[in-house]
Amino acid sequence: MSTVWSIVVTILVGAFVGWIAGLLMKSKHGFWMNALLGIIGGAIGSGIASLLKLNGNWLVTILIGIGGTVILIALVRLIMGKKW
Repeated sequence: MSTVWSIVVTILVGAFVGWIAGLLMKSKHGFWMNALLGIIGGAIGSGIASLLKLNGNWLVTILIGIGGTVILIALVRLIMGKKW
């Protein structure tokens, strides 16, 4: 896969993961903030999954990304307050 295509897919998947996590956490962000939170949250979830020796197909990866993004939003809320 080319580098440009990898970046596009990462942004789109990150936006989807961020959107789902935003719905679960009842936070309201725009597309780019959701994408950013989804990408960072996916990295957090991936790190936790590797520590726990979890791996799987694309569905497991999406769920891990959502979990990492939910954790990220919860941590940001602890620091920034409930408006997040």
